[in-house]
Order: sequence, then C-alpha cells, then structure tokens
Amino acid sequence: MDINNLVAQAQQMQQRAHQVEEALLKITVTGSAGGGMVTVDADGKGNVKKVRIDPAAVNPADIEMLEDLVTVAIIDAQKKAAESAQQEMRALLGGLKLPFPLPF
Repeated sequence: MDINNLVAQAQQMQQRAHQVEEALLKITVTGSAGGGMVTVDADGKGNVKKVRIDPAAVNPADIEMLEDLVTVAIIDAQKKAAESAQQEMRALLGGLKLPFPLPF
C-alpha cells in the first residue's frame, strides 16, 4: 500500500470523524423508566439535556425509588446514544476503504 494513499485516507477519516462528532451533538435520544414516569433526553454523545419526572413518581416517603428511576432513565438514554453513535460511524466511515476492518 502506498504511504501517500494511507495518509490521505487517514485525513479523510479524521474529517469524517469530525462530521460524526457534529452529527452526534444534533441527535436527541430519550431514555425512560417506570413506564415513562421518568424520561431523560440526551444528545448522541450521551450528554443529558433534560430530565422530566411525572408528579405521580414523587413520593416523599420513597425517594430511593425516584432516584433509581432517574438512574435507569439516564442509563437507557446513554445506551441509545451509544447505539446512535455506532450507526453514525458506520454510515460515515463504512464506505472508506481501509487496510483494516473497523471495530464496530
């Protein structure tokens, strides 16, 4: 393989990775728990943007349950964000001819 070709492909990959980063910031995923009593919106990188809690989920005598619901909703949103990130990477880098397979 020609070293110049490899350098050009590396530059293309870097440009596409930057495009993926930008695209992930524009994606919104929603995680939920408790049948939708707690929902969390995150961007495609998993950064939490908004948390919504149904008033019915608020029981002063059982704060631990609410904490668990929030935690599960965040984990769900971050899992969906990771899946979106993998899809974006496949879409943008899938057509790039590399001398090695992609890890996703």
